[in-house]
Amino acid sequence: MASIEELAGTLQGLAGPGIKRKELVAAVREKHPKASKKDIVRAAFYALTSAVDGDVERAQRLHDFALSERAPEDGEPPLPVTRRKKDRRRDAHRNHQKAH
Repeated sequence: MASIEELAGTLQGLAGPGIKRKELVAAVREKHPKASKKDIVRAAFYALTSAVDGDVERAQRLHDFALSERAPEDGEPPLPVTRRKKDRRRDAHRNHQKAH
């Protein structure tokens, strides 16, 4: 399997104007067939944090690709954020017991 650095280098070379995200994933998989989509997305973020040779447009394309691939697929509902509600009655009962 290719390392993150190798995948990042491939992404930097392939991320050209007008390339769609699915085309970019397919092109990377042609060169690195065992690379998972998750590894490719991680490599895109890695490529952003490593030197992009001052090419702002290339960095923007990699950034857009990485963010769009992290998002759920079209038609998939986003995962709900659930929080456990605090039971205020139990806290009030504890405070009442400590006071007496």
